[in-house]
Amino acid sequence: MKQLAQLIVLGSALGLGFVKANATDAVTNTAAIPLSNSSAEKFSAEQDHRRMMELLHITSLRSGRGGSPQSPNPANYDEAKANPFPDLPDALTLKNGEKVTSPEMWWNQRRPEILEDFDREIYGRVPANTPKVNWEITDTIHTNNGGTAIVTKRLLGHVDNSADTNITVAIQLSLTTPAAATNPVPVMLQFNFSFSPGFFVRNRGTNNFPRGNFGGNGPTWQQQVLAQGWGYATLTPTSIQADNGAGLTSGIIGLCNKGQPRKPDDWGALRAWAWGASRALDYCETDKSVDARRVGIEGHSRYGKATLVAMAYDPRFAIAYVSSSGEGGAKLHRRDWGEIVENVAASGEYHWMAGNFLKYAGPLNWNDLPVDSHELIALCAPRPVFISAGSMNGDAWVDAKGSFLAAVAAGPVYRLLGKNDLGTTNFPPIETGLMDGDITFRQHSAGHTDAPNWPVFLKFAERYFGPAPP
Repeated sequence: MKQLAQLIVLGSALGLGFVKANATDAVTNTAAIPLSNSSAEKFSAEQDHRRMMELLHITSLRSGRGGSPQSPNPANYDEAKANPFPDLPDALTLKNGEKVTSPEMWWNQRRPEILEDFDREIYGRVPANTPKVNWEITDTIHTNNGGTAIVTKRLLGHVDNSADTNITVAIQLSLTTPAAATNPVPVMLQFNFSFSPGFFVRNRGTNNFPRGNFGGNGPTWQQQVLAQGWGYATLTPTSIQADNGAGLTSGIIGLCNKGQPRKPDDWGALRAWAWGASRALDYCETDKSVDARRVGIEGHSRYGKATLVAMAYDPRFAIAYVSSSGEGGAKLHRRDWGEIVENVAASGEYHWMAGNFLKYAGPLNWNDLPVDSHELIALCAPRPVFISAGSMNGDAWVDAKGSFLAAVAAGPVYRLLGKNDLGTTNFPPIETGLMDGDITFRQHSAGHTDAPNWPVFLKFAERYFGPAPP
C-alpha cells in the first residue's frame, strides 16, 4: 500500500489525473519507458500516456475535473465561470485573414484548413493507405421486432492484415431491414455499446449509465425506426479499436502501425471508430436492401463523439443524431463546465484523441487550440445534424449549453451553403426543441440517455428521408 500511495503521488506530480473515479485502473510506474516497442511487447495505458508526454516534451499536465463535489478538483457547474475563453476561432476566416464569402471558398480553401487542424491537433491522421475490408455475411435471420417482420444480417468485416499478421481486426456489424420492403430503405446506423471492467467509470460521476441504449418503457429505437419503414444497423466500435490506451498497438491503429506505438499526430480511437463506420457504409452501398444515399448515424456519450467525427469526415452520411457527446464531441473545448480538456487528455481517455491533444492540458491552454467544436459541426454542413443532451440531473457532465453554443457558432457555415441554422442564440428551456433548421438541438429532462429524443430525431429525419409508407 505504501508503494501504491507513492505511485499515486508520482502520478499527481506528472498530471496523470489519478482521481477517485479511476480507482479501478491499474497504477503503473512510468519511469524510463522506451519510446518504441516490439510487436510482442505491450504498454499499459499509463505507460503509453507517459511515452507520448515524453515525445511532446511535456513534464506535467493539469488535473482533470472530478465527477463528485467532494473531489479535489470538482467539475464547475456555475455558468458565471463557464466561459474563460469566450472568443472562438472564426469558421469563415482563412488563416491569412481573408473572409470566406462564397461556397467555393469554403469547399476549396477554408474547409481543408479546418480539416488539417483537426487531423494534426485533435483527432489524428488516418493513414493514407488503410487496409481493405472484406465483408462476410455470417448469418441471416428472419424474425420480427415489435410485430414487424424483419431480415437481419450479421456480418464480419475482415481487415486485411498482411502488413502485420500478429494483429487481427474483424469489424462486427448487424443490419436489419423490413422483410416486406420492396425497394431499398433508409437505414440508421448506431455505434453499439459493449462492456468491459470500468467502462463507465473514467473521471465520471455515478449517474452516467447510458440507460437509453438498453431498452425501457415503450417501443425501442429500433422499433421506432421500423415504424418509419426504415432499417437499422448496429456497429461494435471495440471490434475496430479497443477503448483504452493499452490497445493502441493493436486494433486498426496498431495494424496500420505494425504493432508500434503512435506518433503525436496519429489517429486516436474516435477517428478509428469513425473509419469503421465508413467501412460499414461501404458495405451498405453494396447491399440491395439499403438506400445508401439515406444512411444516418447515431451514437451516445463517447459514441456521440464518434458520431460527430464520422459525420464530419465522411460526406456520404446523410444525417446524424449526436447524443450527449460532451468534451471531444459537440461541446466547446473552451468551456469550463463538467468534463474538460484535461479529463480527455489524462490516461483514461487520451486514446480517443491524437497525442498532440495533450499539449492543450499543459503547457498550452484551451484558447491555444486552432479550432473548436463548432467547426467540427460546420464540417457536417450542409447535411442535417441533431445535437442532443440530458438534464442537469444525470447529464451535467456533458455540458448541454456548451454543445448548443457550438451549434450556434456553426450556423454561419450552414447559412453560407444555403441551409438554415438554429434560428436563435438564446439557450432554450429544457424539453424545448429547436427543430426548424438543418442544425437542431434539444435538451430532454432525463439523464445520460438517448432514449427520450429518438422520437424527436425521427420526426426531424423524416423531412429528409420521407414519411413511412402507407
